[in-house]
Parts: sequence; structure tokens; C-alpha cells
Amino acid sequence: MKFLNSSPLLLPTIVLLSCRAIAFSPRYRGQSPQLIRQHSKISSSIALKVSNDLVDSSGSKISSSNGPGVSHNSSSRKIARIHKFARLPVWPVWQGVFLFFASKLFGQQVAAQWEDSIGGRVCPNFFSPIETSPFVLMVHHRHAFMNWDPIRYIQQTFFPEGFPAHPHRGFITVTYCLKGGMIHRDSLGIKQIYGAEERHGGRHVQWLTAGAGIQHEEMWDVREPDAKDKGSFLWTSSQELYQIWLNLPAAYKMSAPGADMLEAYAVKENSSAIPTGSTPIITSMDESTITTIVCGEYNGVKASVECPTDASIIRVQLKKKERNSPTVWTHNLPPSHKTAILYIRKGSIDVDGEHIGPHHTVYLTASGAQLTITKPHDDDNDEADVLLLSGAPLNEPIASQGSMVMNTDNEIREAYMDFQNGFMGVPWSEKLTDEEWRKHVARFPSRY
Repeated sequence: MKFLNSSPLLLPTIVLLSCRAIAFSPRYRGQSPQLIRQHSKISSSIALKVSNDLVDSSGSKISSSNGPGVSHNSSSRKIARIHKFARLPVWPVWQGVFLFFASKLFGQQVAAQWEDSIGGRVCPNFFSPIETSPFVLMVHHRHAFMNWDPIRYIQQTFFPEGFPAHPHRGFITVTYCLKGGMIHRDSLGIKQIYGAEERHGGRHVQWLTAGAGIQHEEMWDVREPDAKDKGSFLWTSSQELYQIWLNLPAAYKMSAPGADMLEAYAVKENSSAIPTGSTPIITSMDESTITTIVCGEYNGVKASVECPTDASIIRVQLKKKERNSPTVWTHNLPPSHKTAILYIRKGSIDVDGEHIGPHHTVYLTASGAQLTITKPHDDDNDEADVLLLSGAPLNEPIASQGSMVMNTDNEIREAYMDFQNGFMGVPWSEKLTDEEWRKHVARFPSRY
């Protein structure tokens, strides 16, 4: 086991803006596509280096003698390596910095528990697109917006609370809300409000197909406080989500763009067909595990979303049992799913004889049918929460830069040129009212 040194106090917005707002910054509007690509390439390189190098002192990279593409005789999926990406302070920065020092003084486990409670950090998982195909990126956000935080109101003047209008082409973004929610507006004239709270009506996942090109704006839904703070003079709006970039096969990269909502659906014992536009949620008989299928299939239950990429996105919650016994979750991976990645949101798990703590990313080997995740009975946490990404590698060339994911560098150049020419619509200010935004979209319609 190798421990990596780090310097995580570098300006957090470098990585945040690099991975989410490179090509669409207002200062690039009207500039040549060559200049946009140059800045995008430099920023992306910085983001990747910061994410790989600025790992907490407990971050580890475990090398296996068998890499992701090496076959195993065993029928169980094995661990290839484990990595811990940097967690960067933002929304609010001061809480994220506090958590950094807490991790040094009290340990990563304590800091992870506090982050789950108070927020203040983002963790971009910059994948290697060839090794992790069809997955390009996964970002874990955990933030908190307080009405009593004076720094928040200063920051609002130069750093919006969310992600203003920006373009994408060539892939799918999956935004899975765990706390709070988002307000979406796009170049197709679609507005959506979704999230994990009661006010969102179960619509907790956005499935956005960028296809040929779309511009969208995603701002944090901070209109209401947390349930525990309702009626209080001082309140907090907690926010947490995953955003996953899922690559599209070349034949679908220029397909029509669109944004769909997926609603939570509890699968009953006598459930028949899964409703369209839903994410099936399966609770085990003893209620020790809860499995949410965003896309793909688990235990014979298939998510309703149609995806041209052969992939699964599954959330697994393992509860602590009252009796002195571990909680076990098993899954038979499709033979085509050579790529398999685990991310531990909270708690600790055992996989392939390794004990893995929160906020680690686990890359699994390419072979083996069964995946077994165990929550040890002696783990103090009440719950372990794990995200499973698995899929069939596309086996196609990949070129990615900024917010575009295509097959060749020439296609990337074309994407940025089309963006500059307004073929994906023209960016708007997040400060526009809905009426002003609709007029803007009507005036500058998207070609796609």
C-alpha cells in the first residue's frame, strides 16, 4: 500500500471550473475556437494533475498483480486497485477547509462523517476514458448553503451558486440527487426542477443526452431549508449529488439532445412492469439492503431508461443489522461489463478481502461474474452507501476536451466551432427570469 503526499489547499475552483466550466466561460464568448481549445486543454491538464496528486495523506493506491484487463479463474470480481481522489473545499469554502484540517487532526473517517453532516467539499473522479470506458467522469458534490453565512453573499457576487449555461456534445450526463436538488434550464426551452426532497415529487435523477449539442444551466435549488430547519430563523439548505458522464457510441454522438426526469419507484413483491421514467428501488426481505437502479439491471429488475450504451448505474445501501452479523449484497455482473467501478459515499465495506473506508474509488478487474459487497458487523456506521458503475467498453477512439466528448480531435474542433457559431444556442445569464430566458432561447434557437 502506497501513501501519497498532498497539498490540497490549492485554490479549489481551479479543478471545479476546469471540469465544469472551461469552454463556456463568458470571457471565451466571441473568441476563436483555437483559443478556447488551448485554454481548455491547459485547464483540463491542471485539473487532472491536481485530482491525481492532491490526495489526502490517507489516500492510497493499491496495485494488484492483475490489472483491469487480466483474466482470473475465479468467478468473483476482484480488486485491481484503489484510489482516493482529492476533496476540494467549496460551497462553503470555509467548511471545506475546516474538514481538511479535521482530517489531519482526527482522521479521514471522522472528516468523512462530518462532511456527510455539514458539507463543503466536491470530489471529481477523473477517470482514464480508455481504462474506464464507457465512463468518463464522476463527481461527488456535498454542499451546504446557510442564510446566516456572510461569506456566501460575498461569494455570490462573483461565483454563482451552480453552473451557468454551458455546452455539451457527444455523451450523457446523469445527475443523481441525494440531498437538496437542482433547477435546470436549457437551449431547447426545457425547465426542470428535480431533487431528493419532498417538494421534488420523487424526481431525483436527470438523464440528459447531449447528443449533437445542448446548452444547459444547473443551479442549486436553495429555495427551501432542510426539513429540520423549517420555521427557523437561521437555516441551512443541504445539497448532495453525483454527476456521471457516460460516453455515447460514435453512431449516437450526433443524435437529438434531450433531458428526461427519472422518478423513484419502490418495487413491491407483486410488481409487474417498471413504469416508464422511473428508477426501481428494491428493498431486501430483511430490509438490510436497498438497491436503486438508475440504469441497467439487478436481480432480474431492469431500469426503464433506454440507453444506447451498455451500462449500469446502481446505488447500494447496506444497513447495520441488529444481530451480530454482517450485511451482504451480491450482484451478477453481465459478461460484457468488463469495466466495474465502486465509489464509497459513506461507511466502510469489504470487497475481495480488502476493507475499504469512505470516499475511496475501487477499480475492479475485467473478469469474474459475481460481485460481493459486505458491511462488517463491527463497523460503527449505521449504513454503508456505495455507487456501482459498470459497463461494456465502447472499444472506440475517444477525444475529450472541456465539456465535449467525441472520437477524434477534429470532431472536438468542430464541436467548439459549432458552439461559437451558435448552433447549440447562445449562452444566457443565470440571472435572467424564466420569461427573459424563454425569449432568449426563442431568439437564439438551437439547431439541434
